[in-house]
Amino acid sequence: MAVSKELLDILVCPECKTPVTPTADQQGLKCATCKRVYPVRGDIPVMIVSDARIDPE
Repeated sequence: MAVSKELLDILVCPECKTPVTPTADQQGLKCATCKRVYPVRGDIPVMIVSDARIDPE
């Protein structure tokens, strides 16, 4: 994933405002609070709540 560290430092979940972190497979950004995983498409994080999936882990 080519999301820059500077961008990751400011990105938060639009639903609960918790900072997001890259998933283990580097294909998304996960919120630790609400467990939403936002996809990364073409190295661009898609921070739209309706596009996120809920990860039970």
